[in-house]
Amino acid sequence: MADRNGIFTGDDPFELARRWLAEAEKTEVNDPNAIALATVDAEGLPNVRMVLLKEIENDAFVFYTNYDSAKGTEIAATGKAAFVLHWKSLRRQIRVRGTVEREDGAKADAYYASRALQSRLGAWASRQSRPLGSRGQLMAEVAKVTAQKGVSPRRPPFWGGLRIRPVEIEFWADGAFRLHDRFRWCRTQTGADWQVDRLYP
Repeated sequence: MADRNGIFTGDDPFELARRWLAEAEKTEVNDPNAIALATVDAEGLPNVRMVLLKEIENDAFVFYTNYDSAKGTEIAATGKAAFVLHWKSLRRQIRVRGTVEREDGAKADAYYASRALQSRLGAWASRQSRPLGSRGQLMAEVAKVTAQKGVSPRRPPFWGGLRIRPVEIEFWADGAFRLHDRFRWCRTQTGADWQVDRLYP
């Protein structure tokens, strides 16, 4: 293990990530859990977009989405994704790369049920990433779904969680004169031991 101390101290990268996120929740103005999620399409062209990280598990990172969206279909095709958490207030970031699996069981049902009713109905109404003629068309679809589904809609079968199990996590902190501190945690596969290296800035 690389020699680490201060904000980098710890032997569990997921606990370290939770600690950094908890610090960011005190200083970031909006969405400290926002991640820039990267995928690739069938031609290998990258796509990146902001989504909200909803949980840091003991061995994975979880967010929720429409499985038929661009990100959902691209992840389904490759089984891989990457993301970065960046906190300007802390001058830190976490980069993650790994394999992805669905979370479409009881945990997804519980998270869906915890959302505002309008968000739950919106999940049914939105054909995410597909062309839309007008905002009026979207609102009409929401009204239609509201009439059909009522005040207690079940989770759509095309909507749920995606769990990223990392093979690489990098913790980065800004340093004076661009001499940043970087520690990369790598493992060959899920469940394997981590190797930690300090990287040149």
